[in-house]
Amino acid sequence: MRISCIGGGPAGLYFALLMKQQNPAHQITVLERNKPGDTFGWGVVFSDQTLSAMREADAKTAGQILDAFNHWDDIEVHIKGRTMRSGGHGFCGIGRMKLLNILQARCVELGVDLRYESDVQDDEGLDADLIIAADGLNSRVRQKYAATYQPDIDLRQCRFVWLGTAKLFEAFTFDFQQTEWGWFQAHAYRFDDSTSTFIVEAPQAVWEAAGIEAMSKEEGIAFCERLFAKVLDGHKLISNASHLRGSAQWIRFPRVVCKNWVHHNGVAPVVLMGDAAHTAHFSIGSGTKLALEDAIALARDIGAAKGDLDLALPRYVASRSIEVLRIQNAARNSTEWFENVERHSRLEPEQFAYSLLTRSQRISHENLRLRDAGYVDRFEAWLAGGQAKPPMFTPFTLRELTLKNRVVVSPMAQYSCADGLPGDYHLMHLGARAAGGAGLVFAEMTCPSADARITPGCPGLYTDEQGAAWARIVSFVHANSSAKIAIQLGHAGAKGSTRRGWEGIDQPLDQGQDWPLMSASPQQYLAGVSQTSRAMTRADMDRVLADFCAATKRAAAAGFDWLELHCAHGYLLSSFISPLTNQRGDDYGGSLENRLRYPLEVFKAVRALWPADKPMSVRISAHDWVEGGTTPEDAVLIAVAFKAAGADLIDVSSGQVSKLEKPSYGRMWQTPFSESIRNRVGIATMAVGAISEADHVNSIIAAGRADLCAVARPHLANPAWTLTEAAKIGYAGPDGLDWPRQYLSAKPQLEKEFDRQRAQAGQAATIEQANKALGI
Repeated sequence: MRISCIGGGPAGLYFALLMKQQNPAHQITVLERNKPGDTFGWGVVFSDQTLSAMREADAKTAGQILDAFNHWDDIEVHIKGRTMRSGGHGFCGIGRMKLLNILQARCVELGVDLRYESDVQDDEGLDADLIIAADGLNSRVRQKYAATYQPDIDLRQCRFVWLGTAKLFEAFTFDFQQTEWGWFQAHAYRFDDSTSTFIVEAPQAVWEAAGIEAMSKEEGIAFCERLFAKVLDGHKLISNASHLRGSAQWIRFPRVVCKNWVHHNGVAPVVLMGDAAHTAHFSIGSGTKLALEDAIALARDIGAAKGDLDLALPRYVASRSIEVLRIQNAARNSTEWFENVERHSRLEPEQFAYSLLTRSQRISHENLRLRDAGYVDRFEAWLAGGQAKPPMFTPFTLRELTLKNRVVVSPMAQYSCADGLPGDYHLMHLGARAAGGAGLVFAEMTCPSADARITPGCPGLYTDEQGAAWARIVSFVHANSSAKIAIQLGHAGAKGSTRRGWEGIDQPLDQGQDWPLMSASPQQYLAGVSQTSRAMTRADMDRVLADFCAATKRAAAAGFDWLELHCAHGYLLSSFISPLTNQRGDDYGGSLENRLRYPLEVFKAVRALWPADKPMSVRISAHDWVEGGTTPEDAVLIAVAFKAAGADLIDVSSGQVSKLEKPSYGRMWQTPFSESIRNRVGIATMAVGAISEADHVNSIIAAGRADLCAVARPHLANPAWTLTEAAKIGYAGPDGLDWPRQYLSAKPQLEKEFDRQRAQAGQAATIEQANKALGI
């Protein structure tokens, strides 16, 4: 096969040598525009996992790289005069120039044709069976065939400069310095015997306010030396970007995502690789990792397909795109964390450092414990104010109510009422989950009138009979568990008058069984399917307000501990808030302030009637996931408004306002919205969405991303989810964990079984580490 690689960076060189190793008969040419000794940037970082993959792909090259590596386990975080240190992170640093030299030498040894100062503009005129476009971040090939590759380039908010220093850092070091203009941060790590990488970063607005844009290169470096003088210990900072002048060395990171990676130019397939195909922010050190793993994967797939590119290329794209997206999602989380240091700096240094360590969501609480149990024990003791315990089992107090732990059973529609009346099913359903260990159990959305229901099977609180039925359930929960119980009041609006979930979710009732709908503006939730709602009049608003007030009185009389107002997911109050569903021309439409007017009227009226010693929360949709809808920035303003009206906590969800939504799903995918509101607005929050393990809850609470975690489907599968997860992570209590005495005999057996599973997992990990050390 004839292969041309455009670009002599890590991706192009490594792919070339792997293919030549695979079959010496391949004719492989690498075309690099720069001279052999040219490089920009300083050190690069790999994880131990990447090195293991390289060892399997080409042991000789991996061995040479390993010999040149500086390895460290510790991360240090410096902020506000404090230093926090944790270990076990397993990183390797190597000079970029050294890495390229190793790859270049190996290519020459294997017979790859390396051509330097070959500034080919694109694939034009290349006589090859396969063309690799590894021409970097500003890929000209990607630009030429943009219609095929469909790149999405997101220029991020921070400016950064890549410098070096002779100061040899013992740990991967993050240093944060507050200035009159805002926060600057440094990322520093040693990569050889004499030099460390030193990256300085700040949000664009801070960078501009500090006047760096007008500084010369030398002035900018001197500014950084003064700012980070303490961590530099008097050492100078060095630039190797001699081709750049003034502030041009400060750049903004472009996040590159390509929909397609292969273009057929009529002669040969042109395959993107490395930064040309995708980028991952330097704060998780994955750019070079992804490039090398691209090369490994494509060489492997071509070998497995015996050179048949029609088979190999689809396999390559399918497997790599999934892994790359996973890394890019983690990198996005990390990028956004560093863009918002101002927000995180409001945390205490201990929690700030923990938040930094877990910022990508790839490192969790239990993963940190595996890396450095001592660090986690000290942090847990600090968070709990004494004895170490998992964060999810710390108590939480709002007003006069204290929850024993941070786990909440989400309000989940059960569609099992007759005429809005909860019965024995609800007693069983909510009672079982209250006995299952959660601190707070929510009843499903309960409606203040018959025409406010989602389905005929949804519960209400608009009759005294319903109030008495709820009082029976509340009394049972209080008598048989230490959990608290909450009511969520909501009006379905345009999403009402539908069938029960298992009969066709969101599908309208048959004519004659349905009821009229209203919302902020006329709306049809499912285009061409749903019943069309009418716009509410002022008289409608007054009636609905009175219904909410009556329901609140009944909820208080029933003895509920907590009340939540549902202002999310496209229901009636949400329909006023979202610009997608509010097209009114009166005082209740237009600006966000106007769109919030009616939901706030309802909230204030309910809060005035709800007992002053009991908490009241609001559920909001923090993102509509549709162009022109509510954004996460809007959500912050929405939270500010409800906080001013007396809300104690914001239950932060998103979506379900429009069927045109395109959410970005993933584990704990809505938690960033909760974190933003909590730490910018200064109000307690509840995180929801794909929280399914104790590890998720512990990570979220410990990092200050939320105060409570609502867990939905796992509680449907296992009413005793909290007790089970406690045993799984080895926490026996008693604080924050309360087994029903009738079930206590099962506790030792469950704990013993999970102890056995953890021991087996630990033995397997030890064997794997030993095998790696032996090269097996």
